[in-house]
Amino acid sequence: MNVIPVILSGGSGTRLWPLSRKLYPKQFISLINETTLFQDTILRLPDNIEKPLIICNEEHRFLVDEQLRQINQKTNGIILEPNGKNTAPAIALAALHELNNNHDSLLFVLSADHIIQDINSFHQSIEIAKDLAEKDKLVTFGILPNKPETGYGYIEVSNNPSNDYFNIKSFTEKPNKETAKEYIDLGNYLWNSGMFMFKASVYLNELKKYEPEIFTCCKNSFEIEYRDNDFIRLNNDEFSQCPKKSIDYAVMERTEHGVVVPLNTYWSDIGSWSKLSHIKTKDSNGNICEGDVLLDNVRNTYVHSSNRLIAALGVSDLVIIETKDAVLITEKQHSQDIKNIVDILKKEKRSESEIHKKVYRPWGFYDSIDCGDNFQVKRIQVNPGSKLSLQKHQHRAEHWIITSGEATVTCGENTFKLKENESTFIPKGEIHRLENQEEKILEIIEIQTGDYLGEDDIIRLEDDYQRS
Repeated sequence: MNVIPVILSGGSGTRLWPLSRKLYPKQFISLINETTLFQDTILRLPDNIEKPLIICNEEHRFLVDEQLRQINQKTNGIILEPNGKNTAPAIALAALHELNNNHDSLLFVLSADHIIQDINSFHQSIEIAKDLAEKDKLVTFGILPNKPETGYGYIEVSNNPSNDYFNIKSFTEKPNKETAKEYIDLGNYLWNSGMFMFKASVYLNELKKYEPEIFTCCKNSFEIEYRDNDFIRLNNDEFSQCPKKSIDYAVMERTEHGVVVPLNTYWSDIGSWSKLSHIKTKDSNGNICEGDVLLDNVRNTYVHSSNRLIAALGVSDLVIIETKDAVLITEKQHSQDIKNIVDILKKEKRSESEIHKKVYRPWGFYDSIDCGDNFQVKRIQVNPGSKLSLQKHQHRAEHWIITSGEATVTCGENTFKLKENESTFIPKGEIHRLENQEEKILEIIEIQTGDYLGEDDIIRLEDDYQRS
């Protein structure tokens, strides 16, 4: 049977703030090497399985598309969740998509933010899981634990019928330190990896049996499947009524057909800065230095600089993370609690919880350089062959200065070219568009002036990317 990787990539990674944000979360960041966690998830797949099916939200769809392009990978589609409903509904969407296309494939469910080091062991476990899933088993992958970890869930196993897999006895949420140590001593507990394999039809049958409301909402969401290039859209109203529930609670803890395939490799979901520090290269004092960093008498500290010099003196066991708009300082032992800071930022409606100064768009990106009363300065990069929407603003005027490349500008009824060192003015309320028809990247400096400069002051009249 065909194996379809289903990559769940909708997480927000709040415990890796300020590098990870809602609109640019950890799975799309290069944390370990030159590729991102999302890209690594695809690149480590064996060659003998199908192209992946991606599940993400509307906000991340162009990040997914661009990161696939960077590694020259195609997909079986990108399913867009109108809103996050946890893993049970997300996987149901993938299963329904396959069955709607007359494919009762084996779904290989993966998270987009995992690190797996022993690729050979990983591939061997996939083959074992494939044989079991073809026999109508619902397979989960359990990581052989090497320490009493409190940040992961555990699977209790029993009745070892072979050396290749175990029967499931119970699932346990993240335990305290004492309980985790007891699990390790007992020897029949595995870390719950959140990876699964099963037939699309088998999963849906079990979901319908145990969670009929989730099944019905997801099925109704797919009654009319609308495809826009690689993007697959659902009925938003139907999906919004779907209950939130993980696959563990909805199916795996209740099914009689669940088994566990052990995976013996270093594995991590990179849930915090302290976990990330475990796999980074350290200096002789146990420090990790990234970017422009100067240390004196510092030990066991993680320092990441994105933009400026960070100097630290006489400290230890800290995490120091700098971005353009935020600096985080915490003891390593408290790095799991960073989500508390993010919750405060959300409550105060501060942009630092959601976006960076550098914001990616389907046509390229913009980088906020400076702002003040009634003005804002941005550096805008437009990819070759791309264009912004035809738009107008009610509250601001814009002055564009071309710094690199050649721009095609629409302003009112006029369309004209601008080259390096040339500029133009876009009056408030005027219909306009910026376009790069060349093979070279276009960069401009945009100076906005007006009484309101928010991103919601954009009235789109035409858009290649179907944004409202």
